[in-house]
Amino acid sequence: MNIIAVFILFTLLNSIFHVHGESEKHIPVTSKFQTINFYNGYSNLWGPQHQQVSEDESSTTIWLDSSSGSGFKSLKAYKSGFFSAAIKLQAGYTAGVIAALYLSNNQDYPGHHDEIDIEFLGTTPGKPYTLQTNVYVNGTGDGQVLTGRELKFHLWFDPTEDFHNYSILWTPSYIM
Repeated sequence: MNIIAVFILFTLLNSIFHVHGESEKHIPVTSKFQTINFYNGYSNLWGPQHQQVSEDESSTTIWLDSSSGSGFKSLKAYKSGFFSAAIKLQAGYTAGVIAALYLSNNQDYPGHHDEIDIEFLGTTPGKPYTLQTNVYVNGTGDGQVLTGRELKFHLWFDPTEDFHNYSILWTPSYIM
């Protein structure tokens, strides 16, 4: 399965993730993976007027307004990898809006694609955001008969107050 990395309605930053072991030592997980500058690894998918790439190309901010959002995609397909983003969600009324970090091969297999994603389902004031993870395989990501798994989590923290790190680790043996 070759997948194109697509990032929608969020800020991508080169973030530091910490794994807590018995000694509670902080280990930067991202130091184990190569990073890439924006224009060397990604191109606009839609809404370039809603994108801002930093001068050093280490971060990209995309946003949503009343007319449109934005998205970008990887220039090459991947068969595995570590995909990571620091995301701060919009506060207030966001019902009907989905912010997502997803991997898909839908451009190579329209109507019959695979997908791995993290989605933030919009909400109304006073209710928590829901994070939904999806893994669809065997060409079922287009919503027909699904082969895969969907899980929903009601977030116990406010994802609009600060940036939080979200990652997908995809190896030939597992997705985490």
